Amino acid sequence: MSLSEFSLIQRFFTQKKSRNACTRLGVGDDCALLSIPAGHELAITTDTMVENVHFFADTDPEQLGHKLLTVNLSDLASMGAKPVSVLLALTIPNVNEPWLSAFAKGFMDLAERYEVDLVGGDTTSGPLTLTVQALGVVPQGQALRRSAAKVGDFICLTGPIGDAGLGLKINEGYGCADPEPALRQFNKPEPQIDAGLAIRECANACIDISDGLTSDLGHILKQSQVGACIYWQALPLSDAVQTYIEETGDWRMPLVAGDDYQLCFTVSPDHIGQLTIDCVKIGVIESEPGLRLNKSGIIEFLEVKGFEHFS
Repeated sequence: MSLSEFSLIQRFFTQKKSRNACTRLGVGDDCALLSIPAGHELAITTDTMVENVHFFADTDPEQLGHKLLTVNLSDLASMGAKPVSVLLALTIPNVNEPWLSAFAKGFMDLAERYEVDLVGGDTTSGPLTLTVQALGVVPQGQALRRSAAKVGDFICLTGPIGDAGLGLKINEGYGCADPEPALRQFNKPEPQIDAGLAIRECANACIDISDGLTSDLGHILKQSQVGACIYWQALPLSDAVQTYIEETGDWRMPLVAGDDYQLCFTVSPDHIGQLTIDCVKIGVIESEPGLRLNKSGIIEFLEVKGFEHFS
């Protein structure tokens, strides 16, 4: 006998108890009830992943559950928000219990690690489409925004870029001597929650690298009405990504590939010493509009472009 909608929710997506103090009422009623700590604001984000658009049809469901939640927690991290709860809207073509069990494990394991409660959502029948709405809290007035970069700020990254893009290339047929690290970054990235909380009091602007460095940094430049220059030699690139560039000549890949979910943030020289996390300075915010790349002393203008759904 196939599971009903409510049986499906009860079996795979109902937590035994709430883990976050903000949760007053979770799954079971028409609405969840949350409390917001005094002096805090609520940060809310939503992302949708569609089969054969955001992930391959044969993607491991446990990794997919993990990545779906990472995508949303990463948005909270980029705002300096502490995750509180999520809602999951799950559209599936049929009730495949082994698939659902693995998907729920990947999703719920990551949720439990960050004390995030699944407090509601919806299940429907149709082409595989996964939507999460994530909620977090941030002290009032302290949220990191795209519009706050200042001329003279250093541009920093919390970690390497291009590995998820390399993982995609491997899936498309590129031969790599050691494919596992890149495939792991592509299939099971980690949200930079702790880094987002650590930089909140000293960074100016921040964004997560979901659509590619040039595209996402471009959002900061546009909303802050500034420009930037990044330095090729300063970019944190893994050995595998550097080997890919040497073999293919495709040096733009790590600049435009998404799915790394590192944080890109700006910080003034006066506050750089206050950072308590490992990060890499890759450039500087400038008054002249546009994004430039200094590659061995040669300045090249970069097109601010990454993944776009309707291009």
